[in-house]
Amino acid sequence: QVQLVESGGGLVQPGGSLRLSCVASGVIFNLNAMGWFRQAPGKERELVARIGSSGGTYIADSGQGRFTISGDVAKNTVYLQMNSLKPDDTATYYCAASIDYGALAYRPDYWGQGTQVTVSS
Repeated sequence: QVQLVESGGGLVQPGGSLRLSCVASGVIFNLNAMGWFRQAPGKERELVARIGSSGGTYIADSGQGRFTISGDVAKNTVYLQMNSLKPDDTATYYCAASIDYGALAYRPDYWGQGTQVTVSS
């Protein structure tokens, strides 16, 4: 059974930083992408960032210039560094993984349980 375990969420003041971590364990074959989604109350879940097995990355417009994704898909690890956080970034952040790079954005094969990020003064 595959498990994705996130850590690093919490409460931070506007302008602050957080680093989320995710490690996948279990019987995993041929992962080609890992990434982060978020879901705020009353809103749909959205892709925040993605990294491929070749190291290529994607950051959604909402995180451009503030968020950085890193990690090693072959080692089943991914990180999300979030700087200059805003109240609008408040959400539950979910780690996701997929065998197909393109499919991660629409139907990941695996999900984490989520970690709460709250940006508030």
